[in-house]
Amino acid sequence: MAFTSPSVGKGVGFSLVSLTLLGVMPIVSNLRPSDIGALSFAFALSVWQVIFAAPAFGFELRSGTKGIFGLDLSRRERGRMILVALFTGALFGLSTYLYVLGVEKAGATNAAIAIQAYPLFAILWETLFLKRRKTAAELALTAILIGSLYYLGTAGTFMVSGMSPWFLVSLGVPLLWSIAHVIIKEELSNTPITPVQVTFFRVAISTAFLLVIIAFAAPSGIAAGLSAIFQPMSAIMGLVYFLELIVWFHAVRHIDVSLASSITTPWPALTMVLAVPLLGDTVEAYQVVALIIVVACIYGLTLAGLRKATVKPATDAGRV
Repeated sequence: MAFTSPSVGKGVGFSLVSLTLLGVMPIVSNLRPSDIGALSFAFALSVWQVIFAAPAFGFELRSGTKGIFGLDLSRRERGRMILVALFTGALFGLSTYLYVLGVEKAGATNAAIAIQAYPLFAILWETLFLKRRKTAAELALTAILIGSLYYLGTAGTFMVSGMSPWFLVSLGVPLLWSIAHVIIKEELSNTPITPVQVTFFRVAISTAFLLVIIAFAAPSGIAAGLSAIFQPMSAIMGLVYFLELIVWFHAVRHIDVSLASSITTPWPALTMVLAVPLLGDTVEAYQVVALIIVVACIYGLTLAGLRKATVKPATDAGRV
């Protein structure tokens, strides 16, 4: 049973807002003080996400919106939902750390473009688990997209020896995001859980996960993490990330994950433009070429997906 009435227009609108927020995030991450490590910063921004999410979560409950709390769940169903929350929360916590580390080490522009591998992973999971088959055109575009990412990762040389390990770290972010988002997409479509509730539980579990990791990373890990919380950039990053999460979950409530991610595809261009004056980065020609190819491929995949949707049998037209 579906608990939402999807609107493609709303999904597209939310995705465009997400695009802007995504473009700003790598810049904010690299504007943090150099003495704050990636793990400490990831933990600190996650704490701020919880701080920003808590009032929205409380307000929604006081307004009478029960969401997931309005369901009469069996013990088995409740256990399944808890496991899903813990699993996806851990994935998001790890991806937050890899995000900060990748942006720092690979560079804001390279990491931003690498994260565009997201549709590849989203398409893979949707094919494997949701049984959505892909056409020859989609497979060809996917192959070109993979080639362009390889070109970027080798700094435009196509030489394996030139592959940056930090670029590969950045690829871990869309891998983890895609797994978690496909799972959450199903929860949003088949339960009355709200985007605010998803966001609050997601950031709370992610923060707890990172706290455990940071406690085992070094004896002074917790102290460093707590100190990072009081840095303005961690608060700003937490706010921007929180807003992006809310907007994103609203988007995927209305449209497929692969379509929503395709709409947000050009966000590295915004990162690229901002990185020059704000971070002092230099944009290389191979980065521009790679971004153009990536954007073109993902839009091609989007058009191919939309074309398939228009030829669905009439019996499928009204399904949610």
